[in-house]
Amino acid sequence: MNQLDVVGVRVEMPNNQPIVLLREVGGDRYLPIWIGPGEATAIAFAQQGMTPARPLTHDLFKNVLEAVGQELSAVRITDLRDGVFYAELVFASGVEVSARPSDAIALALRVGTPIYGSDAVLDDAGIIIPDEQEDEVERFREFLDQISPEDFGTSQ
Repeated sequence: MNQLDVVGVRVEMPNNQPIVLLREVGGDRYLPIWIGPGEATAIAFAQQGMTPARPLTHDLFKNVLEAVGQELSAVRITDLRDGVFYAELVFASGVEVSARPSDAIALALRVGTPIYGSDAVLDDAGIIIPDEQEDEVERFREFLDQISPEDFGTSQ
């Protein structure tokens, strides 16, 4: 397993399909995962430190974990089958629960849990961005600084 950082969320044109972009820590691979607009909003909220007036689903899940004394120790992106990514929530108790990567990432950002990607997933879906394209990554980061959850067309 390789640790991943969340670079951010963007909308892929021309279909207006949101993606979350992860980067391998200590490596040169990026992992793009297409996600739904609701999950894009949840991830963007967490990255921007926004707290809604009432808890959204991922905030609620975080609150429930705290209330029952459970600790989420890791999120693992474990598989890619037929174009669908799979993830697991790994709890300190040893329990593992299957999850969509987008939901797992949104929760991990809220609780400060590390995110990992399997070697197989990174080998299959990871992309290497050559040095000359690092400017594009920097422009993407600047874009992320300017975007708001409302840009995803959902009101939560």
